[in-house]
Amino acid sequence: MGEYTANTPVLVGVAAVQQKIDDYQRALEPIALMEQALRDAAADAGCPDLLLQADEIMVPKSIWGYSDPGRLVADALGASSATTLLAELGILQQSLLSRACQRIMAGDSQIVLVTGGEAKYRALCAEKAGQQAVETVQVDVHPDTTLRPEDEMWSTVETAAGLGMPVGYYAILDSALRCKQGLGVEKHRDQMAIMYSRLSELAADNPDAWSDEVVSEAHIREHSAANRMLAFPYTKLHNSQWNVDQAAGLILCSAGVAESLGIERSKWIFPRAFTESNFMSVVASRKDLGASPGFRIAGQVATQLAGVNFNDIRLCELYSCFPYAVRVQLQEFGMDPLRNVSVTGGMTFGGGPLNNFSFQATVRMAQLLRQNPQEVGLVTAVSGFLTKQACALWSATPGVDGWACADVTDEVRAQNELCELVAGYSGAGVVAGYTVLYRGMDPWRAVAVFDLPGGNRTVAYSEEPTLMQHMMVAECCGERYQISDGQFYPPH
Repeated sequence: MGEYTANTPVLVGVAAVQQKIDDYQRALEPIALMEQALRDAAADAGCPDLLLQADEIMVPKSIWGYSDPGRLVADALGASSATTLLAELGILQQSLLSRACQRIMAGDSQIVLVTGGEAKYRALCAEKAGQQAVETVQVDVHPDTTLRPEDEMWSTVETAAGLGMPVGYYAILDSALRCKQGLGVEKHRDQMAIMYSRLSELAADNPDAWSDEVVSEAHIREHSAANRMLAFPYTKLHNSQWNVDQAAGLILCSAGVAESLGIERSKWIFPRAFTESNFMSVVASRKDLGASPGFRIAGQVATQLAGVNFNDIRLCELYSCFPYAVRVQLQEFGMDPLRNVSVTGGMTFGGGPLNNFSFQATVRMAQLLRQNPQEVGLVTAVSGFLTKQACALWSATPGVDGWACADVTDEVRAQNELCELVAGYSGAGVVAGYTVLYRGMDPWRAVAVFDLPGGNRTVAYSEEPTLMQHMMVAECCGERYQISDGQFYPPH
């Protein structure tokens, strides 16, 4: 066991809240859910004064329209002197936790509140009633600090072929990983069905999960009216469930403050090692679509800093927006593919509020680490289309070397081999990754990333029914097609 100092950052209060109220007029709006989560987190710490004395309030942007949600929370909690931070979409959720710990360790802040929340189920219920869920109007108030991503996450070459929603991008990436692993289409689908059925079991054991229903492998795997295909081989139950009303509250402070406020030592959770990569590249430009240098490097550095081994970690939450995210992490971390990959039930069954899931997962992890003080817990994060990656290791005991944080962006940039994306190509190309997008119950369009002579890449589509059917039964990565006017055809 390591030692800690007065300015060592500790997580002392956690809470997750959710509501399942069909009457949208009674249901709380997102900002009220965030307020409740922080009040519950303070109660969890046994110290309401944490809220009044907060120095900073950090919130990641989501679907709601508040211009400075941290200020609304501060006013509601009576934290009048707190500064506020808003992280725009494209910023890792982990970046807020890293920043909070850095500022505590540097003595710039003593108490930091981190919260996020969404009420998309409330909005959906209002929509079904032909109405719109009302939220507090706030447009001319600006946060003290705003974090923004540095680059774009997609290309016009991709969107011209029909890619838009994340599910299509992730399905393409997963086809490349499947081919690399030599699984074949059917075994790949079997493995994903097993993994996600297990996630539904884990969610059933999590009191804060959105779903408590165990779902069979067969139901998850197959296209049906109750679970339609979105982007082959991904059905709806492979997709993050964002129609949820969920929020999380995390309270971090210095060990000195925790002691002075009399917060029980059994409540403390220590950050051991945080790593993140903020290198950005569009999906189709990535030379190896079936790999994640970002997770490989972030994982290596995090475990080295914390002095642990991935396969010794029993409690983990691998970010699970889509199966590829989980599968590529297992590959890059060298983890047993049959292990439990979640403590929440994942983003399909635990619930996947748009830009808040990592905080929900951290709440659950902290609760489990308090019950299992000998363990080290892993929570990972993703932004964009597996564009950015982060790892966080936590434990109920301090590390021998305290807390360490590493930005591995430069190392990841050096390890990423990119291809130039080109439009208007005519000629032969070899499939590097692909999917078949559905509209309603029917296949709509096959979209494929192609390797071109000379090392460039393009993205093209086909709406030919026989070709789409072929691409859903056979492994087509490595197949050669003719490309013209943005479309692809079998070789003549």
